Amino acid sequence: MSKTNFEFTDDIMYLKGIGPRFAEILKKKLNIKTMYDFLTHYPRDYEDQRKITPIGNLEVDDSVVIVGRLSNLNKRETSRFNIITGILSDKTGHIPLTWFNQDYVYDKLENGIRLVVIGKVKLDSYSGMATMNQISSFHALDSGEMPLLGILPIYPATAALSQNFFRKAMKNLLDKMPPQPEILPAQIMTELKLMPLDKALRAIHFPKDFAELENARRRLAFEELFSIQCGLMLIKRQEQDDRLGIQHKRNGKLVKAAKEAIPFELTGDQKKTFRDICKDMQEKLPMRRLVQGDVGSGKTVVAMLALVKTVENGFQGAFMAPTEILAVQHFEKFSALLEPLGIKIALLSAKITSSKKMREEIYKKISNNEINIVIGTHALIQEGVQFKKLGLVVTDEQHRFGIAQRAALEKRSELIPDMLVMTATPIPRTMTLTVYGDLDISLIKHLPPGRQPIKTYVRTKTSRKQIYDFVRSEIFAGRQAYVVCPLINRSDSEKLQKLDPATEMFEMLSKNLFSDVKCALLHGKMKPNLKDAIMESFRAGEIKLLVSTTVIEVGVDVPNATVMVIESAERFGLAQLHQLRGRVGRGSEKSYCILVSNSKKDIAKARLEIMESTTDGFKLAEADLQLRGPGQFFGEEQHGLPDLKIADVFRDEELLITARAAAEKYVTDEADLNYYSELRKNLALAYGNKFSQITDA
Repeated sequence: MSKTNFEFTDDIMYLKGIGPRFAEILKKKLNIKTMYDFLTHYPRDYEDQRKITPIGNLEVDDSVVIVGRLSNLNKRETSRFNIITGILSDKTGHIPLTWFNQDYVYDKLENGIRLVVIGKVKLDSYSGMATMNQISSFHALDSGEMPLLGILPIYPATAALSQNFFRKAMKNLLDKMPPQPEILPAQIMTELKLMPLDKALRAIHFPKDFAELENARRRLAFEELFSIQCGLMLIKRQEQDDRLGIQHKRNGKLVKAAKEAIPFELTGDQKKTFRDICKDMQEKLPMRRLVQGDVGSGKTVVAMLALVKTVENGFQGAFMAPTEILAVQHFEKFSALLEPLGIKIALLSAKITSSKKMREEIYKKISNNEINIVIGTHALIQEGVQFKKLGLVVTDEQHRFGIAQRAALEKRSELIPDMLVMTATPIPRTMTLTVYGDLDISLIKHLPPGRQPIKTYVRTKTSRKQIYDFVRSEIFAGRQAYVVCPLINRSDSEKLQKLDPATEMFEMLSKNLFSDVKCALLHGKMKPNLKDAIMESFRAGEIKLLVSTTVIEVGVDVPNATVMVIESAERFGLAQLHQLRGRVGRGSEKSYCILVSNSKKDIAKARLEIMESTTDGFKLAEADLQLRGPGQFFGEEQHGLPDLKIADVFRDEELLITARAAAEKYVTDEADLNYYSELRKNLALAYGNKFSQITDA
């Protein structure tokens, strides 16, 4: 079924040795659909199989590759193990093979087949003979087939497809692939001494030695980082080239009055960030700025001042919040500070837009510029919302929206509004360059004065009585508390039966130790009206103990809440634990976060120990990225940008910075505009619609 010509966009089923059945497995299990997907399914590791050792020459403790014929295949069960044994023989001798508790191995073997076995030779303590019971991999050879020799790739795989399958198929693809033309500019290739693309693509799969492998990996990692950086910069350039933005005037009396209305002194970081924003807004090009600050660092008040600045210039502002609760919270605070200054503010949410009369009235006022600042959720980008003069868009917690929603909000006006993005997820510098490459960045690192540090403790479930006795003492001292669980109920996951679902925890606490305290349960499957009512009651101090899932992760501000207990804390990443912890410590009282976990896994214990040792969100973000990897750092959404296939944001930090600098040169230098068309083609091939707004240009 293989095709004679070769296109990277061809379906993977046309590659020799794959066909429809294996193609379906590749598509379903590994998201490999095309020849290009398969080519860039890079190895996760390598086995040094440059030399086959004759069995008669084996030495104890040697790590070796041996080839022979299998006999005496046997499977038996003991009280502790399922044991599979066999004997591998060649012309020089034979050696016993043993697998423990690997039942699937037996189904792949049969007497008489030729095997390639990679493992370590050990001395059997009972027989005193050499044996192989530490087998890292094996595969059968077809009749007359010679084993592949060399540094062989180990691919991310699935149980239905062996490493030998991948190696053979990759050999077929590379044999079929024509020589690949160079796509990086010649100057970059020379300056960085990079391996040519064609050689790198072949060497990354089957290198002749480890030096060639490292050169190939460096070449492909640079290209990946350079391409993404160019793509992000082209987005930014294209937005700026398409239409001019709004050139705001310098701050006047209204901004000064708003500053004076704030009941506290701004921190140095807040002042600097606002200066950055003002400078951007006073330029002709549209502002595209990310304000990155830790939980409780005071990003919102800076955004409010920016909105006042656009109102002072005769424009409207839009503030997009990730949840209805948070939108209401911002609306109340903004209204209290700004309405006395004559600034008209409206709330636009699902609850309000459910009333046709109220919805149409607000829409009309927005379109007539009778409302200065609109605060809302996704209701802001619904059909019918049209701003008369939208000057600034603020999106809070950007990772909840993504680039598409941001663009949709911009289209609600004839003008190109300035854009301010806020995130409370501290992001390491390398990830900031990768994910927010189209935005300028301001940091707010220091918390406002008066905030009490949150004491964090890791405890096991055996300490539950003491934990909840302490929670009870805080409640009877006039405070409030959260209990966070990872699941709603048992049916949420068959695999996580040992966790403590929110419903069961609520039943246990509300009917026993806290039977004389007003408790409530909150989770994402509740109707919005009920969720809002419960949260409002908790904010008002009527509910003392709130048992919740992670629905309270973003932005809930209850200064009287001083304790958070997180059950089965090992189920959360560091970034999420830090977000959750940030729901307490928002007032002037001492606050506490207690992480409950019985996990014995090293990575889980390491994560919780880091939480106990620091409240610095940036340190936690670095640790989270190292522990979990960039692919999981942001959860499922990934900001709509591509995952990295070969580059590593820690190992390749210098390479990323170099790629960023090179991209800035090639995207801004008019003499190299002819490079753009090739770049767009490569972005479309590698990332599909991830960069559609430039690849379609």
